[in-house]
Amino acid sequence: MSHIKFPHHNKHEQQFVATLRKKVNLYFKESNISNKANAKMVIKTIALVSMYLLPFVLILLVPMNNWMALASVVVMGIGIAGVGMGVMHDACHGAYSKKEWVNKLLSGSLYLLGSNVLNWKIQHNVLHHTYTNISGLDEDIDSKGPIRLSEHKPFRKFHKYQFLYVFFFYGLMTLVMLTNDFTRLYKYAQMGLIKSQNKKLSTEFWKMLFRKVVYLTVVFGLPLWLTRFNFWQVLLGFVIMHWVASIILSFVFQMAHVVEGAEQPEKENEMQIDWYVHQLKTTSDFARDNKILSWYVGGLNFQIEHHLFPNICHVHYKKLAPIVQETAAEFGFTYNIKPTFRSALISHFHRLRELGKA
Repeated sequence: MSHIKFPHHNKHEQQFVATLRKKVNLYFKESNISNKANAKMVIKTIALVSMYLLPFVLILLVPMNNWMALASVVVMGIGIAGVGMGVMHDACHGAYSKKEWVNKLLSGSLYLLGSNVLNWKIQHNVLHHTYTNISGLDEDIDSKGPIRLSEHKPFRKFHKYQFLYVFFFYGLMTLVMLTNDFTRLYKYAQMGLIKSQNKKLSTEFWKMLFRKVVYLTVVFGLPLWLTRFNFWQVLLGFVIMHWVASIILSFVFQMAHVVEGAEQPEKENEMQIDWYVHQLKTTSDFARDNKILSWYVGGLNFQIEHHLFPNICHVHYKKLAPIVQETAAEFGFTYNIKPTFRSALISHFHRLRELGKA
C-alpha cells in the first residue's frame, strides 16, 4: 500500500507536540498513577460484560415470553456495544494493561460480537489512527452502502436522502462484518498489511472461520436447542441485538469524525502538517461533561485525547482534555468540541446533508 508522510520540519508544530507530551507525562508523574486501567476500569469491565452475558444466560435458562426475550436481546445489544467501546477498544490499543496477555485476552471480547481482532486492529489501529479522515486510506469514512461519508467520494443523487435512511444502514454494521471480514482479510493481505503484522493469510483465514462457527453455534444454536423459540424468532432476536449494537457503535464513531469542523484532507504523498496537528484538525470531542455517557462509550467522546494518546487508558481522558485544549489554544490550534450529545448528533446530521449535495 502507499504510505503518506507527515512532516516534522515545522518548528511551531514541533514545539506544540513537545509541550503537549511533556505536560501529559508530568500529569501522570505528579499524580503518581499509571496511564493504564485502574480499579474503576476493572469494575466497568465486569459490568459491561455482564450486561451482555447475563441476559443471554437468562434467555437460555429461564422460560420467558416474547416481550421479555425482546427486552433481553436489546440489553445484550447495548451491552456488547459497551464492551466494544469500553473494554475491547482499550485492549486492542494496548492501553488497558502493561501486561500483554491481559490486553490480548480482553481484545478477544470482540469475538463476542462475531468479528475478528486482527482485521479490527489493521482497520482501526493502523489505517484509521494513522490516516484519520483521509479518503482512500481511512476505512471509517468509506461509503457505507448508499451513505457518503467523505467529500472525496463519488456523489450520487440518492445521497441527498442519506440523513433519512442512515438509521437502517448504520444498523447493519456488525451483521455485515460477520461475512465481509473474509474479504477484508484478503484485501489486507493484498495490501501487505497481514504480513506487516507477522501473520499468515491461510492461518488467519481458518482461525477466523473457526471462531465464527463457534460464535454462531453458541449465540444462534443454543437458543434453538434450549428454549421454546423457533428458528425465525431466534433469527429476529439475533438481528435486533446486532442492530442495536450497530446503531450505537456507528453513531458514536461518526460523531467524532464526520461532524462540522472535522476536516477531510485530500490524499497526498506528504501532508502539509505534523501528525499530531492532523489529529486535531480531523477529530472532535463531544459531551465531555456527561458522566454517564463518558462511562458507557469508553471515553470515545474524548476522541481528540484518544487519537493523540491511543496507548493511554480512556479513564484518564477527562483529566487530560483540559491540558490538550489549553495547549492547543496556546499554540493557536483549533480544538473542535461539541458541548452535548445532542449537539454532536445534530452536527453529524448536518454533515450528512452537506455530503448529500454535489
